[in-house]
Amino acid sequence: MSEITTVALDLARAVLRRKVRRGQVLEMLAGLPRCTVAMEPCGGAHFWGREIGKLGHEVRLIPPAYVTPFVRRQKSDAADAEAICGEA
Repeated sequence: MSEITTVALDLARAVLRRKVRRGQVLEMLAGLPRCTVAMEPCGGAHFWGREIGKLGHEVRLIPPAYVTPFVRRQKSDAADAEAICGEA
């Protein structure tokens, strides 16, 4: 997993070609080397950003207006996360 440089989150679901439940997000990120974690702002984004930042990762909030043009297929959490990763 040392090849990971950017992780994109949408609604606290990480896309590493798999879904991660909310209770597992911090545990999963704690096991990764320091990287950029990008997410679309939402009601809980600042909470998640603070918690993820405590793990040593760089957190970036990507405005929805910048993410939407990069969604390549139907809107879903996974498609949004891929677009966020492309924008970060």
